[in-house]
Amino acid sequence: MPLTTPSSLRLALWCLLAVCASLLALPSRAEKADRDQPMQIEADSMRHDEARQLTQFTGKVQAIKGTLVLRAARMEVQQDAKGRQVARLWAAPSERVFFRQKREGVNEFTEGEAEQVTYDNQADIITLSQRAEVRILRGNQVADQLNGHTIVFNNTSEVMTVDGQAANGPGQRVRAILTPRNAASAPAANSASAPALRTSPGLMPTQKP
Repeated sequence: MPLTTPSSLRLALWCLLAVCASLLALPSRAEKADRDQPMQIEADSMRHDEARQLTQFTGKVQAIKGTLVLRAARMEVQQDAKGRQVARLWAAPSERVFFRQKREGVNEFTEGEAEQVTYDNQADIITLSQRAEVRILRGNQVADQLNGHTIVFNNTSEVMTVDGQAANGPGQRVRAILTPRNAASAPAANSASAPALRTSPGLMPTQKP
């Protein structure tokens, strides 16, 4: 029977760990981010300016990009030479723009509403301005809810910045309802913390054109 030396045991252990690590990494590589998906848009009318690389949609606009869904009365998509797209959406009077997006790896969704929404596909950041509200849904239940003048959600870092102050005129207090996560109700592998929340008094909301 051949002898096994400590060095050979260590080598075998490192090989086993390397194989396990590569197997665990496969699912995350197989799933594409929403920002890499094409944007499919429906509207009552469209106008495209090739020189300015600006496309305008009006009337019951709905945009779908992977799991991201946006609904508004009007939308403009500006594209630069490098392919970066910035979509700006406006609501009809007395209404709000709606967005909804699935969180990766868990049965949770982020959805929100505001009078104006900006989505930067390269930075993967959604900005909600004026009467902004964001909700975190676990399954079909609302777990967390945020209200403020401006809410910025970074999909990459999963950090939300909430500001209650408007650039001009009176603002509003930031309001939040945070529900404790029940660790016993879901396996540890599927658990994920809600996006980190913080206020930013210096944040300036996007202005309407």
